[in-house]
Amino acid sequence: MLFKSKHFPILVLLLISLLIGIFTFKDYGMAWDEFLYYQYADSIGYAYSIPERLSDDYDLSLAFEPSAWDHQNHGPAYLIIARGAVYTLQSFTGIDKVAVWHLLNFINFLIGVYFLYYLSLRWFRPSVAISLTLLYTTQPVLWGHAFINPKDPPFATLFIATMYFGFRMVDNLAASRHKSPPWKDIIITGILIGLATNLRIIGPLLGIMLFAYATLKKKFKILFWFIPTAFIAILITYITWPYLWDAPIAKFIEILQTMANYPVSPKTLFYGTPYKSYEVPLRYLPVLLGITLTEPVWLLFAFGMSNILYRLYKKNIEWRSLSIILFWFFFMIAYVLIMRPAMYDNYRHFLFILPPIFIVIGFAFEKFFVWIRAPWMRAVIVLAFLIFGINGIIELHPYQYTYYNAITGGTGGAEGSYETDYWLTCYKEALEKFGNFTEKEETLIVFREAPNAAYYAPEHINVIGYRQLEPGDYVLISARLNQATTAKRHSPDILSVKRDGATFCVIKEIQ
Repeated sequence: MLFKSKHFPILVLLLISLLIGIFTFKDYGMAWDEFLYYQYADSIGYAYSIPERLSDDYDLSLAFEPSAWDHQNHGPAYLIIARGAVYTLQSFTGIDKVAVWHLLNFINFLIGVYFLYYLSLRWFRPSVAISLTLLYTTQPVLWGHAFINPKDPPFATLFIATMYFGFRMVDNLAASRHKSPPWKDIIITGILIGLATNLRIIGPLLGIMLFAYATLKKKFKILFWFIPTAFIAILITYITWPYLWDAPIAKFIEILQTMANYPVSPKTLFYGTPYKSYEVPLRYLPVLLGITLTEPVWLLFAFGMSNILYRLYKKNIEWRSLSIILFWFFFMIAYVLIMRPAMYDNYRHFLFILPPIFIVIGFAFEKFFVWIRAPWMRAVIVLAFLIFGINGIIELHPYQYTYYNAITGGTGGAEGSYETDYWLTCYKEALEKFGNFTEKEETLIVFREAPNAAYYAPEHINVIGYRQLEPGDYVLISARLNQATTAKRHSPDILSVKRDGATFCVIKEIQ
């Protein structure tokens, strides 16, 4: 019976989360990166069109429109996989394209939640695995990005799924006494590594980590099977990345060099100072990790690490796969601190390093559950840890990705010191309010990313890009780089979009 299954709680979590997502996905505004990125999804089909390829005027660069110079460096695997579902749902429901993408993005996040649970079962019984998975799922910063970010959460999902199937592949190879290898696991792992490489150039790290795990098994014959795994990964990367087609090795090296010295350097707000992306202080990532995850996370992490060290001392822990999980997190932290890559938009590019934090937290829950036997008391303790994130998800909706914990005084306390709605998702609510504010035809000047605002503008509102302001003009100003806060000293707000005491964007009439 399904209800009696020990894994029933994860199904309940996924179902409840999906229902919440279905009822709320239309509330989320379009993020800064989405406008062009979904046009990339519309264009990429050109690369796979046989009639177009046979035509005399075939031009592969058209597959990367409308921002070919940037999009060609970003593999479109997720867009290729998801766009069919988006078009189908849009045609059946009539819901606008961006909103449907938000629903598909969230479903992708839930797939990552599913594999995090099953990955955790390597070390924990189901009650512990569901507890750490719940804490992960209710992080406001992750919940918010799950809808509006079609780049980073999909890579995090692939990372989790690849580790799950990769560990299983190595375990099955090590346990196999037959000449026939577990081809299903090899093929799935190869495909996932290829897709991950497509989405982020650091994807091959997955193969390196799994190779290291196989080496720790000390059954060196199984290392041979990484050759077909690598072949499949390379093939999938090539098939799903049209930019590589005419010169795969040269183009891949070019992308490596480009991403190592990324030519775009947007500024980001940190401790009240706008920094260029390649000039952020050394403490940038550690501080943001400390203040954007809920209050219990790092206390539980510290306790979990102490339990791991104790069990390592007692030699009663499955340390081989766990060491790879710890490497996943600590290696990336070391990479950021030593290599100092360009960083902006907080740490959205590094969302994939968060799952190991919660696996370590699982060892804290495990210890609690040894001390506390009563199921209802265990449930109360877990709920006490979850309430911080649940409260943030509710209070900040639909801007959960702007979450800051009590160390900064919440999102309101972080305003002016750190980025809040840096992706301008407040434009949707601002345009809806402005459409209700005036029924006559008006022009709204948007300080930056006018197309995003125009997407949500009612028919009687004409949105234009920034120009010299004159008395009587209406202007929309966002919170990015503290612009909305700075604008407070100018003419009063006609309307504003706020949560938890923080202003995300304002519309003013110039006087």
